[in-house]
Amino acid sequence: MKITCITIFLWLLSIILSSDEVQASNREVKCKLTKKNYSLIPADINKDVNILDLSYNQVTLNVTDIRVLQKYFLLTELYLIENNVSILYSNSFGNLSNLEILNICRNSIYVIQQGAFVGLNKLKQLHLCQNKIVQLDPVMFVPLKHLILLNLHSNSIRSFDVPQLFHLELIILYGNPWNCSCRLFNLQNWLNTSNVTLENGNITMCSNPDILKNYGIKTVPFKAECHSKFSLSTTEDLYVYFNSSNKSTFNHSLNNLTRNPEHERFGKSWAFLVGVAVSVLMTSLLIFIAIKCPLWYSFVLSYNHHRLEEHEAETYEDGCTGNPSSLSPAPNTNSEETTVIFGQLPSFAVDDDGFIEDKYIDTHELHEEN
Repeated sequence: MKITCITIFLWLLSIILSSDEVQASNREVKCKLTKKNYSLIPADINKDVNILDLSYNQVTLNVTDIRVLQKYFLLTELYLIENNVSILYSNSFGNLSNLEILNICRNSIYVIQQGAFVGLNKLKQLHLCQNKIVQLDPVMFVPLKHLILLNLHSNSIRSFDVPQLFHLELIILYGNPWNCSCRLFNLQNWLNTSNVTLENGNITMCSNPDILKNYGIKTVPFKAECHSKFSLSTTEDLYVYFNSSNKSTFNHSLNNLTRNPEHERFGKSWAFLVGVAVSVLMTSLLIFIAIKCPLWYSFVLSYNHHRLEEHEAETYEDGCTGNPSSLSPAPNTNSEETTVIFGQLPSFAVDDDGFIEDKYIDTHELHEEN
């Protein structure tokens, strides 16, 4: 009974402690350090901070800032509005796995390295508005699997190749000098076929060519040749994408892309190529064996000849004595002489020099020599 009571008491105590920990983890710790003229991110902030606002300072997000940011791994929101950030380096937010909102608007960002957003597995909102971004590599968005809002308004972007794994709900693209050539067809097709909402689509206009300036990027008409170019560029982009992604991302994207019939044909062509290669190799092997078999057979048969052994010689002599009349040239030769002749071994047979006995040697000549 006592053991049961102690067990129940410990169980209740563990539940109380765990609930306290959950409440502590869910407690919002906000730190607002705006307009403090900071050039570096302070390193003495509470490590339990969830929301960090460093807007309107002089932060550049350099190597020192990146090192300090790694300590605040509980951050869910980070605001760096209107600072001096010009480059987003690779792995800038690598330890912020709980971050859900990242706002870096109104800076001077013109370069975003490919691994800049690695580690942001829970990021839902990314604000890069009012910077100097000219081009965006779609591979850099691969780690952002839960991204639902992308804000890119008022940059210098002319075209945008949409990542294949994008599942956005809202995208903001106005204020960019969009070039409505065939290259933009990929973006327009995605905007019209996916569930994403283009905010302020009525003012997201083409800047060139001049004849299309009055069209929005979502409604601009494209010529027939753009459709064929789009299918070709899609295959090329996928090839680059697969080679630059890590292994886990590649497997996940492959499962999603196999639903597209165009990629199914791509996979079957490789299978057909492998089958042809295997058939050619097997046919070549069979032809080689058919040519070489007669040569190998004759080569093996050549080793059937061997030297005459002693017991074979004796057997041969016994056989000869059974029919002496066949070797006797003269009918008047008596049986005694014949017995003596065949009872003696020839001189060359005793030496056993490896030569085969000649049956056609005259027995009289051998008798005279002996």
